[in-house]
Amino acid sequence: MKETVELSKQQQKSKETRERIFRAAKQILKKKGYDELSIKNICEEAGVSNGSFYHHFKTKDDLLSYYIEEQPSINPALLELPRNADEAKIAIVRVYLNYVAYCRELGVEFMSGYYNPKNQALNAAIRTERPYPIVTVQAYVEKAALAGIIRLGVEIEAFTTDIRMIVIGNVFEWCLRNGETDFEGNMRRSLGKYLDSTIF
Repeated sequence: MKETVELSKQQQKSKETRERIFRAAKQILKKKGYDELSIKNICEEAGVSNGSFYHHFKTKDDLLSYYIEEQPSINPALLELPRNADEAKIAIVRVYLNYVAYCRELGVEFMSGYYNPKNQALNAAIRTERPYPIVTVQAYVEKAALAGIIRLGVEIEAFTTDIRMIVIGNVFEWCLRNGETDFEGNMRRSLGKYLDSTIF
């Protein structure tokens, strides 16, 4: 019994360290921008050793991606098999409205730092895992297509690439305007138009 409690304490300590490292990265992004976001600076700001950083994250981009990929997941009930194409489109838009809410929670400064061409974690060609929302949507669409409920007008790879670019564009616009856009409305409208042209 004691071992379980100890493990739980260790897990809690590990979580707190990850959070401290992340808060430090957010502070640096906010004050100085992506170019100053070095592991050395993050460790100094967080008051942790380099070894502690590498225990939790491989690179600084891995740190940023961890918080994108660990976003609160959408209610699985919303992603059960749809009854028709319209229901599938609504569910996909909901996934990304969930992502919009999470972007707002992380803040413009963080997202501006994350959506940076130097961040190789965004490069789908070299990532072993893609960020959470697109993985969720791909699995959902493939399942619905396999069940014969929907028909996809493009190859699945083209579909996920297009969605990723639409989402990046919306996030970039939101960051560019320092949060002064109809983030939810723009995401709903642009994704909705694309889905209407590809899901039948």
